[in-house]
Amino acid sequence: MTTRATDNGDIDIEALEHKYQEEKQKRLRADGTQQFQELKGNLVDFDRDPNADPAFQREPVTDETDVAIIGGGFAGLMSGAWLRKGGVKSIRVIDKAADFGGTWYWNRYPGIACDVESYIYMPLIEELGYVPSEKYASGPEIFQYCRMLARRFDLYAGALFQTEVTTLRWSEERKRWIVSTTRNDRIAARFVISCTGLLSKPKLPRIPGIETFAGHAFHTSRWDYQYTGGDSRGNLTNLTDKKVGVIGTGSTGVQCIPQLAAWAKHLYVFQRTPSSIDVRNNGPTDMAWARTLEPGWQVRRSENFTLNTSGIFQAEDLVNDGWTEISRHCAPPIGTQVTDPAALARAEMKKMEQVRKKIAEVVKDKATAEALKPYYHYFCKRPCFHDEYLPTFNRPNVTLVDTAGRGVERITRTGVVVAGKEYPVDCLIFATGFDFMSEFTRESGLDIEGRSGASLGEHWAEGARTLYGMQTRGFPNFFLMSLVQSGIAINYNQIAEAQTKHIAYVITECLARGGTTIEPTQEAEDAWVDEIIARSGPRRAFLESCTPGYFNYEGKRTGSVELNEPYGGGAIAYLKILEDWRAEGGLKGLEIGT
Repeated sequence: MTTRATDNGDIDIEALEHKYQEEKQKRLRADGTQQFQELKGNLVDFDRDPNADPAFQREPVTDETDVAIIGGGFAGLMSGAWLRKGGVKSIRVIDKAADFGGTWYWNRYPGIACDVESYIYMPLIEELGYVPSEKYASGPEIFQYCRMLARRFDLYAGALFQTEVTTLRWSEERKRWIVSTTRNDRIAARFVISCTGLLSKPKLPRIPGIETFAGHAFHTSRWDYQYTGGDSRGNLTNLTDKKVGVIGTGSTGVQCIPQLAAWAKHLYVFQRTPSSIDVRNNGPTDMAWARTLEPGWQVRRSENFTLNTSGIFQAEDLVNDGWTEISRHCAPPIGTQVTDPAALARAEMKKMEQVRKKIAEVVKDKATAEALKPYYHYFCKRPCFHDEYLPTFNRPNVTLVDTAGRGVERITRTGVVVAGKEYPVDCLIFATGFDFMSEFTRESGLDIEGRSGASLGEHWAEGARTLYGMQTRGFPNFFLMSLVQSGIAINYNQIAEAQTKHIAYVITECLARGGTTIEPTQEAEDAWVDEIIARSGPRRAFLESCTPGYFNYEGKRTGSVELNEPYGGGAIAYLKILEDWRAEGGLKGLEIGT
């Protein structure tokens, strides 16, 4: 998407490309992803779980299980659901959190909601007979739905909460994974599924002085309602006499900033790169419409959404929201895919011009409006949808502190310094996100030792090597949920459901065939890695043209993530690969040990 062709309308592609590259250069840093740090050492208090019982204790567990699932978010829940459907009775779910929910357990910040339509985002709702209350359901509703899934598939009985898995070691003698935890558990599992999440490891910026701040500070994924008052729907009454600072204007910041502005005495929003903000148009579910839905509607609706957002246009757009709108800017014949880079560039540049025009119309102060305008390709960063975010900057108690792409200079005991000026704050909130598609062992926090005695980190020192993104040679009976070398879609849960269904199929087939172990053959793994490399060019080239962000490793890719690409053939093609593989029935590319 780096064409410099002249548009036949009002979009000067060449000028915009020049502007985009100027903005990119402002944000490039030599330290890349190292500009962020983990919640460890003197920052460990940022990782405290405000929703768990700090006095919780239990006796260590020593037993055997057929399947240990690490993580109780949607991937873990769907893994358990498909395994139950396959007849697997012995399942243990292990999670650091105090309940099921994953990202919806940890993220309870005010204003939290899904940004993909809840009718396709929330999995298995048709099976559970559940209808979300809104087009974009709130965080509390999704969290409660996660708990409903866990009860439906009897996953609470074997769950170990407030427990972190520290090591997984393969015992060749026992043909089991020995799972060790922070509570001294020692569980022998025939199979292990790692569902540690895409956005589960919070990160903080490596800003000088961050540990010296004397006021109150927390990460948005550990929201402190004891300090702010209120709950995820607002009513933050304890902030009425407080000056609050928020660092970060991504999808989390966009949702919580309007709530903070409504209650804080003054709110400073520290911005490095503005987000693309589009209309949300949320609303309650029309129950009369819901009653007309025919069996299979969720699968059809989800497929329609992914087809439309993949550039494979359909006669009907069932979801019809901001995600699918860009598809309508360049409409080829129904059922065909846009392959003309110039056409795609014009479409997404028109979309971004619309976004910038909307900002100019809504935000009254011209300097603020200009600072809020995003100058990069539409999918360089995850687009945001919100109807209150832009008007928030018209409030007299809100100040946008734009850092011109350089980020915050330093933090003092009393405030935040940008371009030599200190902004005093009582409370500092970090909406700075999570590790994403980085090194798996770092992101998951797991020490995994395979058959040879080597760790997974060592095995993947020069990049991941998998079959379909879910299994790796030398680590039998181990499965992982990740975007690395797997499908990628805007509605991640569609991919997650397909993967968990696939994993459950492999496990149940291995058991049915009397196998003790199952893993990819070297040939199958090599072939898949070669396929990933062969198809990675267009996406990699696009991301290299982008302004720095977590999608492109802050503009500096390291060797250890060189192969951390998703399947480049698109979500629909990836889903079909898995379906066809199962339909063939021969477990092609897998080696079963007895």
